[in-house]
Amino acid sequence: MRKVLTIFGALFLIVLVRCTCFPATPAVADDALPHAPDQVEVMDPAGQSPEDDSNEVLEVAGRGIRQFFRYTGFRNATPGHLVMIAVGLVFIFLAIRFDYEPLLLIPIGTGIIFGNIPFFQAEDLNMQIGIYQEGSVLNYLYFGVLKGVYPPLIFLGIGAMTDFSSLISKPRLMLLGAAAQVGIFLTFLGALALGFHAREAGAIGIIGGADGPTAIFISARLANGIDIIGHTLSGDPIRVKNLIGPIAIAAYSYMALVPVIQPPIMRLLTTKKERLIRMSPPRAVSKTEKILFPLAGLLVTAFISPNSLPLLGMLFFGNLLKESGVTKRLADTARTSFIDIVTILLGLTVGASTQADRFLTTDSMLIFALGAVSFMVATAGGVIFAKVMNLFLREGNKLNPLIGAAGVSAVPDSARVVQNMGLREDPTNHLLMHAMAPNVSGVIGSAVAAGILLSFLY
Repeated sequence: MRKVLTIFGALFLIVLVRCTCFPATPAVADDALPHAPDQVEVMDPAGQSPEDDSNEVLEVAGRGIRQFFRYTGFRNATPGHLVMIAVGLVFIFLAIRFDYEPLLLIPIGTGIIFGNIPFFQAEDLNMQIGIYQEGSVLNYLYFGVLKGVYPPLIFLGIGAMTDFSSLISKPRLMLLGAAAQVGIFLTFLGALALGFHAREAGAIGIIGGADGPTAIFISARLANGIDIIGHTLSGDPIRVKNLIGPIAIAAYSYMALVPVIQPPIMRLLTTKKERLIRMSPPRAVSKTEKILFPLAGLLVTAFISPNSLPLLGMLFFGNLLKESGVTKRLADTARTSFIDIVTILLGLTVGASTQADRFLTTDSMLIFALGAVSFMVATAGGVIFAKVMNLFLREGNKLNPLIGAAGVSAVPDSARVVQNMGLREDPTNHLLMHAMAPNVSGVIGSAVAAGILLSFLY
């Protein structure tokens, strides 16, 4: 870590020297284009002396060095670039040092560094480097984010690795997953109150589901920086803000911080006696039930919210591959190498989209604040609803309210938090299988909520 800080400090010193000794110049200076015709002067070879030749060589060499320096990152760096590079390094540090969602934070952190490497830019010059420059490799990969291609593919892999047995055995626990989605709609109203457009507010609200792919999917539809939402008095179009990067980073950040954010809320809303409640073990689920569940789930959710079909359709399809028993090779591919490749592409492109001039804004800070509130409200909503359900359940069938916190769709992190907290109170009380039911139903619930928001706002 000391070496990293030393290197980063050296880079900062170089940039500081650059800002002091070489003040900013227009994007394209007179000597920035050595190929310009008006800079070529035809000389008579017979009239040149060796001294003239030497001076000309030195001038060309000096111009080349200045041109080279103009294109380096040291010349084009800004404090914003350094801040975002530091953010990327922090993400990587958290993933490696504290094991916070390393499969997500390392690609995202690396992508943030990619997207904030400073390079020379001008209105009439496209070097095809940045993610927003047409024709660049990152721009082509970003197509999967902008058009909502990657999230459904992620859901395919999630479906292929998810066991719905706990939910099938106790369907009533699905209500906890639904209750946790209250954070989405309350945050939607909060974003409206802060002055965001309805479409932008809808995209921000989905952070409360703690579901990164769903957040990216809906923000690519509602807050992509492309769609026109009105016109000025002079007739110029008003475009929706591009909030994909801030929303995705906020969603994945809070997913990684589940073990930090949720426990205090769970302790605050439950008593010692409630945390010690033992739940009856889930019943055995037949193979037929496991096969019928994804088919029934697909039909029901698609009819309720057709806009969620790209996500839930792929989720249930992946689960059908797993449970059918005759497509083991496809299921194995979907839940291993396939989802890993898509996760890498998604993390890199989402991270690279957070360029300093687009990310370090007041809107981004508000999004992070609203996302934190949304996540906490969702956690509290699940716990409180579990306590309400206990009022109508007989003794022996009561729920441990801790499992309500697993209603947010951070699979399986929320369920693990519930398990660890239950074991802390009683080392023999295992809540993981019980918590997985609201956890997987939270995945379904957040996708349905996203579809409902799309039907109102798109």
